Amino acid sequence: MRSELIFQTPYWFILFCLLAGVLYAFLLYQPEPSWDKRLNYVLAGFRGITVAIICFLLLSPLVRKTETSVDKAKIVFAIDNSESVGTYGKAVLKQIQDATAELTESGFEVSVETLEKSATKSSMDSIRFDQNKTDLSSMLQTIKTNFEGRNLTDVILLSDGIVNQGISPAYNRFPFKISTLAVGDSVPDLDIRIKDVISNRIAYLENEFPIRAEIVANGLTGKSTTIFLKQNGRVIQSQTVLIDRPNFFKAFEFKASSAQKGVQHYTLELGGVSGETSSRNNRKDVYIDIIDGRQKILLMALAPHPDIKSIRSIVETNDNYELDINILSISNNPPVSTKPYDLVILHQIPNVLGLGNAQVRKFIESKIPLFFILGNQSAVPLASSLNRSLLINTSNNQVDKVTARFNPSFQQLNFDTESLKLLERLPPLSVPFGEYNISSGTETILYQKVGTLNTNKPLLVLNTNGEQKIAVLAGEGLWQWRQEEFAQTSKQEVVDNLFQKLIQVLSVREDKRKFRVYPVRNEFEAGEQVVFQTEIYNDIYEPIFGQEVILNLTDEKGKARQFTYTHTKESPRFNISGLSQGVYRYVASATLRGGQERISGQFVIRNVDLELNNTTADFGMLRELAGRSGGEFVAPSTFASFISKLKSDRPADRLDSSEEMVELIYMKWLFFLIVFLLGTEWGLRKYHGGY
Repeated sequence: MRSELIFQTPYWFILFCLLAGVLYAFLLYQPEPSWDKRLNYVLAGFRGITVAIICFLLLSPLVRKTETSVDKAKIVFAIDNSESVGTYGKAVLKQIQDATAELTESGFEVSVETLEKSATKSSMDSIRFDQNKTDLSSMLQTIKTNFEGRNLTDVILLSDGIVNQGISPAYNRFPFKISTLAVGDSVPDLDIRIKDVISNRIAYLENEFPIRAEIVANGLTGKSTTIFLKQNGRVIQSQTVLIDRPNFFKAFEFKASSAQKGVQHYTLELGGVSGETSSRNNRKDVYIDIIDGRQKILLMALAPHPDIKSIRSIVETNDNYELDINILSISNNPPVSTKPYDLVILHQIPNVLGLGNAQVRKFIESKIPLFFILGNQSAVPLASSLNRSLLINTSNNQVDKVTARFNPSFQQLNFDTESLKLLERLPPLSVPFGEYNISSGTETILYQKVGTLNTNKPLLVLNTNGEQKIAVLAGEGLWQWRQEEFAQTSKQEVVDNLFQKLIQVLSVREDKRKFRVYPVRNEFEAGEQVVFQTEIYNDIYEPIFGQEVILNLTDEKGKARQFTYTHTKESPRFNISGLSQGVYRYVASATLRGGQERISGQFVIRNVDLELNNTTADFGMLRELAGRSGGEFVAPSTFASFISKLKSDRPADRLDSSEEMVELIYMKWLFFLIVFLLGTEWGLRKYHGGY
């Protein structure tokens, strides 16, 4: 470390500091003292030095500290410890261990990284090739992050090149050379397997749904087997699989239905074929959530309009919605259904013709969430009195043409503020001209923009605070927005996402339960902890703690387990380990002031064994990765010579220097020096009878 004193004033100002110290000491110790002259000179010196130092500090001098450190060249061994590497990887670990010792003796800093993000292995013996998925890109990104700004020159990747999660690392760029140590067998095994299963995650009670299995086989031409669709071990359907070519691929589709609600466990299983390498990949599990009906939405419109088709497209994107459309001006249209709706969208209703106005009052009385879309035929004063969220005072039925500007202060829903700037470039909507006011509890999502002038007039508002959720769009022409967005971006995402989220928040059924226990996700991987979140509220929905919760789990075979825990503010979650694959149903109960509360649900444990899908090494990817990064493709037989080359071409260590500027007054030793000088002077004066 090197330190340098820097002056912010002319350096000759130090003479004034010394002069001040001498003058102060002279005036203080000029009278004839009661002690001898030699001691008087010493005391005057102490006082003069102290005053000079204090005056010098008032000049605010700076100290520049420069620290230089040596950053050695670093090498990381990235070990793909997945199942597919297995015995091939174990065979070269001893070579890597010896290479680590050699490189360390040559002055490198060597470390090891595996697919397990939590561990940097200190010993090769502790590495187990047991990971059931391979994400090489994530491992290399972790190395990049961990060694950012450090002198990492080379990464040596031990892998078979099989990537079954994330993107291929060959498409990424890294600030270090990657040399690939290739292991494994690039000759395909004789095998038949279920490559993939395609199915809906959600299906509806007693509705037929497809389950599609993709079968691939290599080198088993002329042989045949059977693929079975099973539920709870019972065969539902089967089809014959005839392998008619060397590189066989064929999709088999099954149609199934369920009369039971909840998550249903289906299994696709291939019969064994003589000569195949492994039968572990002949089975796939499928979990489908069977639900009882969708959320029901009614779109009631005065007359046919392009907006209706746009709204229909936005709503029907979500399979959980069932949309009814009722156009009142069509004489043969059936009357409004009396079934309970989760949301009613009113396009130009209430209107000047009076059609449907009475029905709107019924919707308001029944507290159904409403989404008003105003238009040229709307009865604006009546709409203002009914929605009680956006009040528009208008006269002479005048209209205005306005574009939209997103309100960045709106935080109830998560929107991308940057992407919503597109709305300002879309065609104007036709809105009533007049004075706009919003009621208490109403939030503005979009403001009106007239030409280039930003106004505070609301265009789209939302109120979720009352007993009935209300949204109002004060204009028609939504179809033009979607059309123009597609013309500008070749997509219809921004407008659709805005209204999909709005419809979702309006139609969602609010959970008013005071006792809630639920898993943080619907699906977990085998070996992963299942985490339950607990929420308990009092009568005014304030969180309360200290209650004992009993949690009962039941697996598919009917085996039950019971857990008991106390809900605390510090620990609102409860973790369960050691659950095997399958569907689990849970019942949680707790005793609250109003009696015992119970809640039930379900979750799935999946056995994600991606390594079984492909066991053929991909040396082409490893060559491409090494070539793109400036590294080398290395075989185990040439690994020793590669290490020798690394040692002989060892890059120079890097010198890193850091510079820091601090004011001298912050140096602690100066404080103690001043205290020492003044304390010594005071002590000597007292000792010799001074004051």
